[in-house]
Amino acid sequence: MAAAKDKQMKILLIQPSGTVHRYRVGNFPKSLRYAPLTLTTLAALVPPELDIEVEVCDEGVQLVDFEARPDLIGITIITGTALRGYAIADHFRRRGIPVVFGGVHTTLLPDEAAQHADSIVVGFGEDTWPQLIRDFKNGQMKKRYNGLKSPSLINYPIARRDLLKKESYITTATIWATRGCLNDCDFCSIPATWGKNFYMRPVEEVVAEAAALPGNEFVLLDPSPMEDPPYAKELFREMKKINKKWFGLSTTKIGEDPELMKIIGDSGCKGLLIGFESVNQMSIGSILKNHNSVNFYVDLVKRMHDHGMGVQACFVFGLDDDRPDIFKRTVDFCDKAYVDLPRFSTYTPFPNTGAYRKLAAEDRIISNNWSLYDVEHIVIKPKGMTVEQIQNGLLWAWNHAYRLPSIAKRLLGSHTSTGFAIALNLGYRAYAKRLGEMSDKMLQDDVNEGIPPA
Repeated sequence: MAAAKDKQMKILLIQPSGTVHRYRVGNFPKSLRYAPLTLTTLAALVPPELDIEVEVCDEGVQLVDFEARPDLIGITIITGTALRGYAIADHFRRRGIPVVFGGVHTTLLPDEAAQHADSIVVGFGEDTWPQLIRDFKNGQMKKRYNGLKSPSLINYPIARRDLLKKESYITTATIWATRGCLNDCDFCSIPATWGKNFYMRPVEEVVAEAAALPGNEFVLLDPSPMEDPPYAKELFREMKKINKKWFGLSTTKIGEDPELMKIIGDSGCKGLLIGFESVNQMSIGSILKNHNSVNFYVDLVKRMHDHGMGVQACFVFGLDDDRPDIFKRTVDFCDKAYVDLPRFSTYTPFPNTGAYRKLAAEDRIISNNWSLYDVEHIVIKPKGMTVEQIQNGLLWAWNHAYRLPSIAKRLLGSHTSTGFAIALNLGYRAYAKRLGEMSDKMLQDDVNEGIPPA
């Protein structure tokens, strides 16, 4: 298929959402939403010389216009949104509009995604997405495009933030500096998708983009930007010069380098999301996250607080060595360590990860309904508890960690609390209160919600 020759070509880029996060039917308040970069980056990669109109639709904050008639639709999916993405694609393809799939799930299961698309982009899209668009415009679009193993990150185009519904996010000032991770945690889709590789943008380009963002705060979306300490130290020394506050992600390895931790704190960092995963060291070993040491968790949180950084600590329930006391032990730890923002999830083996292969070999995968792969549902046969115990324990942890006395104790004890941290805690409190209701609804997720019947 090719775009019509006598009118301006239009591309619609869609990021689907599962029920829990979907606009109007979901449970994720504005205080927890920062703008994603995938759609706006894909828009920036559209060749400017082709004079193409681009529209983006983040289903977490807006409705898909199912009557739209663009020339081409691009849909990016993760595992938890794959079935919703397929339903959207099937609708538009029935109307004769070609659809392209990309994203993590497409790269993990390309043959599956290809059944619902006219073309797929596997891997990085820096080179393949612009080429696909040129091919489409010339009536020569291929069925599959494979991304380069090591794409150039020099002179990277600036994300098209102008296309976003700015009022729908707590911030649209999101940015990235690195890609990938050198760790090999068994449930993580990053090594399964990109391999154990780490890619870095030029420091001066990252800092210039951060400086140009509106406002005095931004979010660094990299999953583990400290994997190369010399690069990280240079980056954050330069970040200090622009005098902005920022929030990001890290691993517990930040605690292994006191100099790096100080540089990050001095750079304006006000909070980091860190995968603590479990307060049970046996469970940590079972998921190959050997750089995590439970005995040093309290000290790590304290040192981060001493440097002015809040801690969003993520925990996973349902690991093989977990027992029914794991939920209370985890919430008690969060109170004791004054964790600014606890976050809880279930052990979810994304396709083609080490966890999935291991559990499939043990015949312990109980559902391949990708809509349940939202890290809030149990899709495996647990060893130390029943499915019901884990699901109920997860809800208990959310609700107890976000009681008002618990929030007050944690934030007063951390001495780093900002208005942003308070807003996030209240947002997660609202999320926790409705999670049980949404959890039941998710089990009967209607991936066709809002889509006109065929």
